Amino acid sequence: MLAMGLAQGTAVAKPTAPAVSGGTPAAAANDPYTQAFLTQYGKIKAAANGYFSPEGLPYHSVETLMVEAPDHGHETTSEAVSFWMWLEAAYGRVTGNWAPFNAAWTVAEKTIIPQHADQSTSGSYNPGAPATYAPEHPLPNNYPSALDGSVPVGTDPLATELASSYGTMDVYGMHWLMDLDNIYGYGNKPGTGGESGPGAGASYINTYQRGAQESVWETVPQPTTDLFNYGGRNGYLDLFVGDASYAKQWKYTNAPDADARAVQAAYWAFRWASDQGKASEVAASVAKAAKMGDYLRYAMFDKYFKRIGDCTDPGSCPAASGRDSQHYLLSWYYAWGGAAAGSGGGWAWRIGDSASHQGYQNPLSAWALSNVPALTPKSATARGDWSKSLTRQLEFLTWLQSSEGAFAGGCTNSWEGRYGKPPAGTPTFYGMAYDWQPVYHDPPSNNWFGFQAWGMERVAAYYYVTGNASAKAVLSKWVAWASGETTVGADGTFRFPSTLSWTGRPDTWNAASPGKNAGLHVSVVDYANDVGVGAAYVKTLTYYAAKSGDKNAAALAKALLDAMALNTTAKGISVPETRKDYNRFKDEVYIPAGWSGTMPNGDTVKPGATFIGIRSWYKRDPDWPKVQAYLDGGAAPTFTYHRFWAQAALALAFAIYAELLVEGGGGTGGDTEAPTTPAGLTVTATTSNSVSLSWSASTDNVGVTGYDVYRNGVLAGNATTRTFTDTNLAAATAYSYTVAARDAGGNTSALSAAVTATTKPGGSTGTGAVKVQYKNNDSSATDNQIRLGLQLLNTGSAPIDLSTVKIRYWFTSDGGSSTFGTYCDYAALGSANITHKVVAVAGPKTGADRYLEVGFTGGAGALAGGASTGELQLRLNKSDWSNFNENDDYSHAANTTYSDASKVTAYVGTTLAWGIEP
Repeated sequence: MLAMGLAQGTAVAKPTAPAVSGGTPAAAANDPYTQAFLTQYGKIKAAANGYFSPEGLPYHSVETLMVEAPDHGHETTSEAVSFWMWLEAAYGRVTGNWAPFNAAWTVAEKTIIPQHADQSTSGSYNPGAPATYAPEHPLPNNYPSALDGSVPVGTDPLATELASSYGTMDVYGMHWLMDLDNIYGYGNKPGTGGESGPGAGASYINTYQRGAQESVWETVPQPTTDLFNYGGRNGYLDLFVGDASYAKQWKYTNAPDADARAVQAAYWAFRWASDQGKASEVAASVAKAAKMGDYLRYAMFDKYFKRIGDCTDPGSCPAASGRDSQHYLLSWYYAWGGAAAGSGGGWAWRIGDSASHQGYQNPLSAWALSNVPALTPKSATARGDWSKSLTRQLEFLTWLQSSEGAFAGGCTNSWEGRYGKPPAGTPTFYGMAYDWQPVYHDPPSNNWFGFQAWGMERVAAYYYVTGNASAKAVLSKWVAWASGETTVGADGTFRFPSTLSWTGRPDTWNAASPGKNAGLHVSVVDYANDVGVGAAYVKTLTYYAAKSGDKNAAALAKALLDAMALNTTAKGISVPETRKDYNRFKDEVYIPAGWSGTMPNGDTVKPGATFIGIRSWYKRDPDWPKVQAYLDGGAAPTFTYHRFWAQAALALAFAIYAELLVEGGGGTGGDTEAPTTPAGLTVTATTSNSVSLSWSASTDNVGVTGYDVYRNGVLAGNATTRTFTDTNLAAATAYSYTVAARDAGGNTSALSAAVTATTKPGGSTGTGAVKVQYKNNDSSATDNQIRLGLQLLNTGSAPIDLSTVKIRYWFTSDGGSSTFGTYCDYAALGSANITHKVVAVAGPKTGADRYLEVGFTGGAGALAGGASTGELQLRLNKSDWSNFNENDDYSHAANTTYSDASKVTAYVGTTLAWGIEP
């Protein structure tokens, strides 16, 4: 292999031209990089090398003595599982064998994705009261944090839609951490929802719970299902949350970047299997990824579903409904929990997260979930959410890019985790405060170069697939900065940034005119040769070079890959690490005064406890003498670790380089050539609420399968022909349109030149020219919510200004509270354009003492003659959540498909235009 110097001013060899495959599957390629992938894959999958647990899950590392984010090498993370899925997708591309990819998803569903038994009371969840507020605090010794029911929390807009889509209130997402050897001894085994204690078998666990300053060295591990068998009298709960009493319960935490990577892996699997004519072989697993993406939207919401923007006081920051609590970024986590089965009383909770980090964003997954039909989630609003998230993520990265090119931290809607007031002058992103170290501070979360490489790898993959100009802009600047800080020596040595330092801050975000961030700067504190980070860096350079043709980026990718490959071991590729931080084994773990308990092995948990003191089993590890010698005053120990994610990333780096930058490489290959850019985009017609477009055909080496139409930069729809009509627009409003072409391999052309169209003014308003159709969305007529679907049709020829229309659904309140919560979970016109409220009937009538009044804002525009508003999904509940009896309600009917509803009335202005009042 070739190792080459790339110090500043050093000439570099030109890379091999990127391959252009013809789409015909071939046997595994003979190029050295594909062979290096297969060699690395073989080492990872060899049972003797010890990468996998008896349940078939990848360990965080082969070595057991390891403390970083997990506190033991034989734990695993959802991150490792997502890399495993991606590894198996690449294996399927090279060999045509998709069984291992499907097996990874099967194992995940049986283990790291909690089954119903593990979240048995999820059906008790009330979307109108998702969780009780507890403030976060800066230091572990500020805990437990008292629950505060007086702080308003918002409404969860996803739960009912997800339950309707999948027939369950269970959440489908990976829990972030498992103890695969049950070294702690909780025995919190998947599929049991219990604690069986010490013994063989994987166990759910959790750690971080106490503020931004809590490092791994200060954590108190606990089981996810806490049945009070271990810890203190309340298990471990009262170390974290202060309450009057405690109930046995289960709780899970999701790492959104891992679930998004699993979706990313499924996209590649679908694309590559489709190239081989084997899409049906991966269809079931790809559908699971789409489902995971549906639930992953919980990462887009404020922690307590409060309003996004200027939320600087927990009491006065308003609770939100609908999309007002949605920031559309991938935040640090989402979490869910509930009462343990048989503990008495059913309840459950869900939270999002207010803080978002640049390194967690994944525009490729957002694009796939909103553009690839096989990955489109079932829920009605999911595609639109992911389309908006894609735009928001790209804006976020643009906002955070420093003058040099690196990305500076993130933002939060809840300063210090308790909706505090940020320092004066703090820049904002859609009203959320800039935070250079979001989520954790020991060490600062954005000082690690790995988060730069991880994040840019996803941006580069998205750019490679779509050619998106915004992605290319931030990526080109980042690649230039990172390349200038990277050295590869002729002897195979290599280094790139490790620890970063930040000064200044970004400009407050203005979408119409982004700032230049002239005062925001990054500097490199030290350098390293971490092979996992290096692999992510190589993938970034490879995707970027393959799409842009940047020969220097391609050469640097090859040089780094060749240099890392020289560090081969029997188990993979690794370099030695000196762990000076292992002096923290003696760190005190804060335990409140008066609290005492025991770990499953009998270790005492009490004030003065230390990290090693509540993990005494570490002293039996074969590598412990190296640490003990250091604690006794000797030299810092050195380890050669084989982290699963890093070894998988190296294998992937070989495979992706072979696929994209080696002529004839890449195994079964596949179509990687994008169609030509559509030309001649023209506005052919406008009405008060629609714009019609046409354009010239694109060409492709295999064949164009469709076109994506973007309105104001957001996907408006798809077309298989060269025409498209965008409907449900506002009257007298200007819109900008672009079009991109797609082929069967998922390649997307660059966007066409933009055209602008202005809809016509709203026309006259008719009376009596509408009708209402209704369907019953409620499986029970006697539960605590009324769920219905409505759509309004203009049966006349003149357009109707929707802001003049009201629809009334008549029902009885059946006692209980006289106040109501109302929600629009989905509207084809956009939920923000729908108004809804419950009104008391002045003189109660048979079957009706209230009506739900549904209206439209000016943004809904005009409804053309013969047109429909499309579906409106609505629900309501009493504030005390007492039950209804819908059987005697005037407007209630049993039909579950849309039909004309004469008992649901419509009004144009003040005139009854449809239906019969009770």
